[in-house]
Amino acid sequence: MIELISFDIDGTLEMGDPPGIITLDMVRRARQLGYLIGSCSDRPISVQTRLWDEQQIAVDFTVLKHRLEDVRNQFSAVVYYHIGDTHADQHYAEQAGFRFIWAEVDDVRRHGPHFLQSLFQA
Repeated sequence: MIELISFDIDGTLEMGDPPGIITLDMVRRARQLGYLIGSCSDRPISVQTRLWDEQQIAVDFTVLKHRLEDVRNQFSAVVYYHIGDTHADQHYAEQAGFRFIWAEVDDVRRHGPHFLQSLFQA
């Protein structure tokens, strides 16, 4: 059962501007657990790719925010998550059939992938 997680960058990942609550160790853990992972951002693809390369994290995809549906068409998964911090993130995630999770501790605790929920337990 393959699950996929799409991460917004700014306001979501710790390497974003502004930094978000999702650490790079969490992203690496998702990869280790077998999740398909990647980014969906307003940042150009070349910038997204460079950021992942600098962190030495192999991702399965990098797309512009409005192209999230392409990810769903490219990969077969039992569940698709997108974690982001804006209403645009939410709009494109829901439009593409992804479960949208706000990049906030309480929302990740309630709706995020199981391994993330456990990392955010008090």
